[in-house]
Amino acid sequence: MTAPKALETPYESPGILGAPYRAATVGILLVITLIAFEGMSVSVVMPVVSEQLNALDLYGLSFSAFLIASLFANVVSGVWADRRGYPIPFLLGVVLFTAGMWLAGAATGKELFLVARAVQGLGAGFAIVAIYVMIARVYPAAVRPKVFAALSAAWVVPAMVGPAVAGFVTARWGWQWVFYGIIPLVVPALVMLIPALKRRPGAEEATPSSGPRSRPVAMTVAAAAAAGGGGALLYAVDKLHVVPAPSAVAVVAGGGLLLYGLVRLLPPGALRFRRGLPTTIMMRGLFSAAFFGVNMFVPLALQSVKGFDPTAAGIALTTGALGWSTGSYLQSRRTAEPYRRMRLGAACLTIGILVALLSALPGVTGWVAVPGWIVAGFGMGLGMTTVSVTALKQSPANEQGANSAALAVTDMLGSGLAVGVGGALINLVGHSPAQIATGFVVICCLMAAVALATALLAQRVR
Repeated sequence: MTAPKALETPYESPGILGAPYRAATVGILLVITLIAFEGMSVSVVMPVVSEQLNALDLYGLSFSAFLIASLFANVVSGVWADRRGYPIPFLLGVVLFTAGMWLAGAATGKELFLVARAVQGLGAGFAIVAIYVMIARVYPAAVRPKVFAALSAAWVVPAMVGPAVAGFVTARWGWQWVFYGIIPLVVPALVMLIPALKRRPGAEEATPSSGPRSRPVAMTVAAAAAAGGGGALLYAVDKLHVVPAPSAVAVVAGGGLLLYGLVRLLPPGALRFRRGLPTTIMMRGLFSAAFFGVNMFVPLALQSVKGFDPTAAGIALTTGALGWSTGSYLQSRRTAEPYRRMRLGAACLTIGILVALLSALPGVTGWVAVPGWIVAGFGMGLGMTTVSVTALKQSPANEQGANSAALAVTDMLGSGLAVGVGGALINLVGHSPAQIATGFVVICCLMAAVALATALLAQRVR
C-alpha cells in the first residue's frame, strides 16, 4: 500500500508575506524603513545643520552619540527580551525614537541637538534588538534569511527618496521638518505589529538563559561601562590636539571602561576572534566600522570639497543602499558557505572604499563616489546579512536576545568609534575644503585597512 500522494509532497513554509507572517513582516519593515529614512536624512542634512548651529566641530560626535547610546540600549533590550519577551523593549524603543525626532526638530543649539541624537540612539537600540528577537521567535529558521534580506531591502526606498525629500524639505521649510515629518508615520507600523506583540512565547522561549550574559544588573552595568567608556574615549580623542595631557588620561580611562564592558557583553573569546560564534559577532563590528566610517563623511566631502548640493551629495548614499539590497538578496540564495560570502563582501567593501577615496582628489569628479559606493554597498549586503543569519543559527534559543544584543553592540561600537575617529581627524586637519579633502582621504585609507582585515578574518567564522 502506498502513502497518500499529499503526504509525498514536501512541506513548504509560507513566505514572509504569507498569511501567518504578513502583518508582522509589514510592521517590521515599516519600523526599519523609518529608522533607515532617519539615517539617510541625517547624513544628507548634517552639513546644513552643522553650519546653522555652528556645530561642524561636533559633526562626527553627532553620529557617535546616536551609536554609543544605541550600544547601551542594545544590551538592555537583549537581556529584557530573553527574560520577559520582546514587546516591552520594542515599544519603549519606538517611544524614545519618536521623542528623539521631536527633540532634534526643536533644537536651537548644538548641545540640545547632540542630546536629541542620543535619545534617538536609545530608541533605535531598544527597537532593533527587539526586532531581531521578534524575527527569531515569529519566523521559522528556513524563512529568516528572507526576512533579513527584506530588512536590507527596506533601506532601498528611503535611500532612493530620502536624500531628495530631505533636501527639498530643508530648502522649503527648514531641516527641522526632516525630523518632525517622521513622527506621524510611527502609528501605522505599531498597528501592523499588534498581533506579533500579543504573541505568547513557547515553552523553550519562556526559559531564560542562566549564563553570565543573562544577569540584568551585571549586564546593565557592563553596558553603561562600555557606552560611557566609548563616549569618553571618543570625546578625548577629539580633544587630543587641543588639551593633550588631560585628553590622554581620558583616553586611557575611557578605553579601560570600554574593555571592562566588552569582556562582559560579548561571548567568551570574541575579543580574541575565537572560531565560530565569537568571530561571527566581531565581524559585524568590523563591517560596520569600515563602511559607516566612510559613509557618514561622503556627503560632507562632496558638499564641502566638490560643491554638491544636499540632494546631489545624497545620490552616492542612494546607490550604496541599492548595492546593499542586491548583495542581501544574493545572500538569501545561499550559494556559498557563510565565511566565503563574508570574505567576498569584505573584499568588495575594500574596493568600494578605495574608489570612493578618488572623489575627493583634485581633478577627479565627485561622481566617481557613485560606482565606488555601489560596490561597497553590495559588499555590505552580502557580508552583513550573512553575519546576522549565521549568528542566529549558531545561537541557542534562550540566548538569541543576548547574541542579538552582542551583534548590535559590535555594530554600534564599530560604527561609533570609526565615525568618532573620523570626526576627530577632520577637526585635527582643519575645516577648509582642501583640509576636509585631506581628512577624507586619510579616513578612507584607514577604513580600507579595516575592510581588508575583515576579509582575512572571515575564515574564522567556521
